[in-house]
Amino acid sequence: MIGKKLHRDMAEVNVYTAKRLREMACSLSGLARAFTDEAGAGRRLSFDEGLAAMQTAASMVCGGCSRCNLYETGKKEGSYYLYYLLRAFEQKGRVDGEDMPRLFNESCRRQEEYLNQLNRNLGRATMNLTWKNRFLESRDAVIVQFREMASILEEFSGQMERAMDVTSGYEDSVRYLFRRHHMKVENMLMLEYENDQKEAYLTMRTMGGKCVTSRDASDILSRAAGGRRWSVSRDTKSIVTKRTDTFRFVEEGKYQMIHGVARAVRGGEVISGDSFTFSEGLPHQVIMSLSDGMGSGAAALADSARVVELTEQLLETGFSARAALKLVNTVLLLAGIEQNPATLDLCCIDLCTGVLESMKLGAVGTFLIGREGVEMIETGSVPMGVMNPVEPALISRKLWDNDRVIMVSDGVLEALPGEEKEETFRQYLEELETGNPQDMADEILSFALSFSEEPADDMTVLVGGIFEK
Repeated sequence: MIGKKLHRDMAEVNVYTAKRLREMACSLSGLARAFTDEAGAGRRLSFDEGLAAMQTAASMVCGGCSRCNLYETGKKEGSYYLYYLLRAFEQKGRVDGEDMPRLFNESCRRQEEYLNQLNRNLGRATMNLTWKNRFLESRDAVIVQFREMASILEEFSGQMERAMDVTSGYEDSVRYLFRRHHMKVENMLMLEYENDQKEAYLTMRTMGGKCVTSRDASDILSRAAGGRRWSVSRDTKSIVTKRTDTFRFVEEGKYQMIHGVARAVRGGEVISGDSFTFSEGLPHQVIMSLSDGMGSGAAALADSARVVELTEQLLETGFSARAALKLVNTVLLLAGIEQNPATLDLCCIDLCTGVLESMKLGAVGTFLIGREGVEMIETGSVPMGVMNPVEPALISRKLWDNDRVIMVSDGVLEALPGEEKEETFRQYLEELETGNPQDMADEILSFALSFSEEPADDMTVLVGGIFEK
């Protein structure tokens, strides 16, 4: 009775937590709307700013002179020449005599002094506008982060609300088998999510003073649950002792992935500017990413490594691929590395369903070798840290047993002959034997290197193979 009561209490906490997360998401959305609703300044010099610059120049140079009466004429509605002067200043960086009205050129006795003062005032106004625009960009980045955090909390609360409580179907067998291994399960909650993956929380302790590894406990749970294998969550303690603790276990996916990587450094360099990762982020999810830093060498490596690391951290925390890319982009904008952007090619593979989500910014296409031949996935054209806001496109594909995912940096494609390099590479992959991912990566790199004596750019080939367990 006590165990069932604790189970009901945990289920109620789950519902309450989902509700609170939804309320927090609504609050963040409200904050984002409040920022958006504020009136923002224009991105170019305004009429009023030009009029102020003209007035200051007149007060410092003209004195009581009223021969041309530029300022008074400029104040009138429908006066076009002030707008013309502002656009001329933006294009050339200064206003010349040829840009001024004919009356000014014919009657003004201090033309050079007036133009110098006007250009000085417009330059000062432009500098102020630059700082203001920079502030507005930072504000826009904050708005994006508020929106994305609201979206993440909304998505997470929805997952918690849609999760099915399947504890009753497994509780008796789990308690029985753990008791046979000298462990007492005091409380248990097992949830099943939309992709059929299960997650279990066991509050337990050992009996008789023994210690059991949590990995052994996951093996016992696998036998008791009678389905796919279970593994210990990375945020769970590694030892079950006589002290009562809660352990989190996740059901392993239907698939597993093996990867291979091959790299070549640009001629004359010792360090590649490309960065990549192949890792398990959340349970049942594999992350493949490849970033190409602008240029080559250590500087390019620093830029691409920053992009890869930030993206991986966000994905492992639970951010969606789209949210991770948008947040990393805003972080890079605020950091001010617009002059050193980096591309990003990102693939997230769900090992339960075999579904791949591909998203990229500025990267070349990703190639899939599957049952129906070779397909190229191509999305996005702007590198990270260049534009804000950024809306990366997401493409999903279903992967099957023995399919391959191939990601390359642009140095690989640029080395190939002909104008249609993507098509040349696709035709090559159609003839390539599907084997061990590492062997495939080595063969692809050798093929790209065969067209030149030394690499003209950094080359990286990342191959992932998906297999049913």
